[in-house]
Amino acid sequence: MAEVHPKDSGAEANELPFAAPCKTLDLNAPINWLKLGMADIKRAPKQSLSYGAAMVIISLLVSAVALEFGNFYSLITMLSGFIFIGPVIAIGLYSVSCQIQLGQKPVLGYCLREGQRHFGNTLLFAMVLLVVFMIWARAASMIHVFFPMESHAHWTEYLTFLGIGTFVGAIFSAIIFCAAAFSLPMIMDKKVDMVTAIVTSVNAVLHNKKVMMLWASLIFISLLIGFITAFIGMLLLMPLIGHATWHAYQETIDASAWPEHD
Repeated sequence: MAEVHPKDSGAEANELPFAAPCKTLDLNAPINWLKLGMADIKRAPKQSLSYGAAMVIISLLVSAVALEFGNFYSLITMLSGFIFIGPVIAIGLYSVSCQIQLGQKPVLGYCLREGQRHFGNTLLFAMVLLVVFMIWARAASMIHVFFPMESHAHWTEYLTFLGIGTFVGAIFSAIIFCAAAFSLPMIMDKKVDMVTAIVTSVNAVLHNKKVMMLWASLIFISLLIGFITAFIGMLLLMPLIGHATWHAYQETIDASAWPEHD
C-alpha cells in the first residue's frame, strides 16, 4: 500500500483541505472489499437482508409501473435509476458496517437515526442525482426517438440502438460513480460538507483508475445479475455492495482531519 498524500493532521475546522487525501490501492482491493462486505452480512443478516428485500420489492413495483404506463424502453430507463439512487439508499448499510467495526451490535433503528442526522447533505446529494437521472432519462428518450425500434426491425438496428444507449448511459454512470464512490460514506462518518465529500470521491477515483474500473465493473455485474434473476439476486447483492462500499471508503480515504459526529 502506498503512502497517503501529505496533509496537516492537526488542521482546525477552518483550515481543513479542500479534499481528504487518498491512498493508492492494490488491484485486488475490490475483492477484499467484497469479502469484508460478506462478513458484515453474516454478522448482521437481519439488517442486511431487510435492505435487500426492500430493494427487491421496490424493483418489482418500478417494473410494474413502467410496463403498465410505458414500454420496455421505459422499464430499462427506470431500472437504470438504481445506479443513481443506490448510493443514497445504501447509507443505512454503511451505518451497519460502521457499528460492526466499532464492536457494537448492529441496530436497524440506529441506521434510521443516522439517516435523519445526515438528512440535509443526503437530501442535497439525492437532488443532484435526481437531476442527473432526469437528464439521462431525457437522453434515453431522445435516443429512442432518433432510433425507433419496430417489432420487425433488423438485428443490426437493435445493436445500433443498444450500442448508442450503452455509450450514453456509461457517460452518466461514470459521472455518478466518481461522485458517489466515497462521498456518502464520508458524509456519514465525518462532519463534512457535500462538496468536500464529492471532490474527495472524484479525486480518489481518478487517483486509482484501474482499481475503480474493476470495482465499477463488479457493481455493474451485480446489478446485471439482479436484473437477470428477476431482482431476486438483489436480496443478497445489494447489501453486499453497500457493505463493501463502506470498507472501500475506510481503506481508500484518510478523513482523520475531519471531526467525527457527536
